[in-house]
Amino acid sequence: MELFVVCVAALLASGLTLFSGFGLGTLLMPVVALFFPLDLAIAITAMVHLANNLFKIGLLGRKADYSVLLKFGLPAIVAAFAGAAVLTYLGEVTPIYEYQAFGSDRQVTVLKLIIGVLIISFVVLELSPTFSKVALDRQWLPLGGIISGFFGGLSGHQGAFRSMFLIKAGLEKETFVATGVVLAVMVDLSRMVIYGAGISAHGEVIEWQLVFGASVSAFTGAYVGAKMLKKVTLRSVQLGVSALLIVVGGGLIAGVL
Repeated sequence: MELFVVCVAALLASGLTLFSGFGLGTLLMPVVALFFPLDLAIAITAMVHLANNLFKIGLLGRKADYSVLLKFGLPAIVAAFAGAAVLTYLGEVTPIYEYQAFGSDRQVTVLKLIIGVLIISFVVLELSPTFSKVALDRQWLPLGGIISGFFGGLSGHQGAFRSMFLIKAGLEKETFVATGVVLAVMVDLSRMVIYGAGISAHGEVIEWQLVFGASVSAFTGAYVGAKMLKKVTLRSVQLGVSALLIVVGGGLIAGVL
């Protein structure tokens, strides 16, 4: 059942990224978290996210701006290690509160609390006209790498900050997209090192069939979405997705999910 649900979610999430304003990881991770512990769900989602972006690199990677990759990407790699390490640490912290609801035990953990707050915060940022207009000069690229990389490693939320810092880098449209994809892969590869070590240490097993199925579904969703929909933000869809993400964030904070 989890294989079917996650694959369908990956298909829909990948298609929705073309016009909802949210990234694949933001939409897919909450679904995976319904079936796996939160830290493991973030790791599984990172693998699907990485596979999807490697596919994009094959199409666009040669058009990336290498100076931006150095100024933004190198700090992002270091920060991604730090963010992933924090995630691993938080996954081991004792629950803050335990209670019973819906016939089972529920836990409010530090990790769920932080990820829930981050999900809601990034929804607000994505919807904010003010934030979408914020753009920083090229001199701030290293700082952007640190911020985007850290949150990428911690929760997978890296796209919003990355765009904010790259938008003023003077890149043409195709170069902007290609550079963003390569930077996302750099962060994904970095955090996967820490995630993998944490998973191995706890003896947890990655559902590789699920990762493969979700990756193929994401490729399919992107292809079908591109054929069926114009690459524009549809406000009604964006608001609907935002509402669902806020519910998921609230559920994590309350320990229900």
